[in-house]
Amino acid sequence: MFSCPQHANKYIPEEYRKSAENLFPPDGFLTGKGPERAAAAEFAEILGIGADYRRLLAVDRSEWELLQFLAHFQNNLDLLIQKTWVEKADQARKEQLEDQIPGFIAEIEKGDFQKALKDFGVILEELAYLFFGAQSSRDDFAEYALRIDIQMGLFWWYGAQLSRLQPDDDAVHSLCAESLWAVLLIGICYLTNF
Repeated sequence: MFSCPQHANKYIPEEYRKSAENLFPPDGFLTGKGPERAAAAEFAEILGIGADYRRLLAVDRSEWELLQFLAHFQNNLDLLIQKTWVEKADQARKEQLEDQIPGFIAEIEKGDFQKALKDFGVILEELAYLFFGAQSSRDDFAEYALRIDIQMGLFWWYGAQLSRLQPDDDAVHSLCAESLWAVLLIGICYLTNF
């Protein structure tokens, strides 16, 4: 299990902590229609994907520009997975992860962001395992990733927060599709540019 407990916020450098906690507050996920989008845009800037994020957030999800970007996301994620060296015993995990990506993209295209949120959390857990092995399951994974690189560490912290949210959570149900999309798009933009 991709482990990054909420107390990992203490490892986030002070200059980024407020933005991170605005996106995923310690006392629960936001349920309003507007705050998530502003917090997501601020977090995207910190990750260095602000321009792509703002551009794609403004387009309709059925527009060619977004569909093209999702194709780039899938291609880049496939390359990341394929280039990851794993033990022979973990080869099946790589293949299963590659098989999950088209379904995730189909959920986005249908606008089923609650299901996409859950599936993206699983994709990120598996990707973290492929990159970092058993370290990704440790309680200090956020601190570990932040020491390697601040932006990358913040991204894996974000991934852990997504994996904590489940589609049947009341907080997730109360979010509008635009808020869920705003939060999901962060990860999509980051991995497309990774």
